[in-house]
Amino acid sequence: MAHEPRLTAAEKARVTVLVARMCKRNIAGDAVDLSDLQRKVDRILDGARAREEKAAKQRP
Repeated sequence: MAHEPRLTAAEKARVTVLVARMCKRNIAGDAVDLSDLQRKVDRILDGARAREEKAAKQRP
């Protein structure tokens, strides 16, 4: 499992909204495509990882 970064409040809110949309789509049926929302969540997590790495490099 990859390292899960700490999320800011805004990132948590965005992920929460996306997960809620995924749940709503999943209720519609198993044939519904969720990949677009999963990619958005992955992008948010990638951005958070990059932010943490940048902050770690700036620390002495």
